[in-house]
Amino acid sequence: MQTTEQQFSWYDVPEDIKNLLVLASENWENTAESQKYVNEALAKAEDNIDVLVGSYRFFFYKKNPEMAIQIAEKVSKKLKQENNLPDEWEKLQPILAQQKNEPPIRMYLNAYAAQGFLLARLGKIEEAKEITERVKQIDEKRESCATTVFEVLTQPPEEDE
Repeated sequence: MQTTEQQFSWYDVPEDIKNLLVLASENWENTAESQKYVNEALAKAEDNIDVLVGSYRFFFYKKNPEMAIQIAEKVSKKLKQENNLPDEWEKLQPILAQQKNEPPIRMYLNAYAAQGFLLARLGKIEEAKEITERVKQIDEKRESCATTVFEVLTQPPEEDE
């Protein structure tokens, strides 16, 4: 049996937060219980990027798009600040395209693409199209869901014959 420290060695957070994440995974089938642990980890970890990313993915898979998008937006905002990225898409896009293989930029693009998908799930179609089209322009290899989501959102309705 691995210790928590061995299981989550890449998480640069205190052991008590790692333990909360382990409890969340051990209680996966009990959504309320696992969510309690994730929320507690979020509260204690403040804005730790690893905990934020894990949390928005947790809420995504637990079909809680409201929480998932809230945290994914927090990830994007934090990465923008840490990497001195501009807010205006016209300035941001060339930076993202040039540095798309750098870990923080990949993480930003993944969180941004997730926002597009989540917006679509929430019925905010125009916002979802805008985000997924932006990511699609950068993600030629289709490594995120953005291109697929954009294609689904912009596909003309099938005609009845």
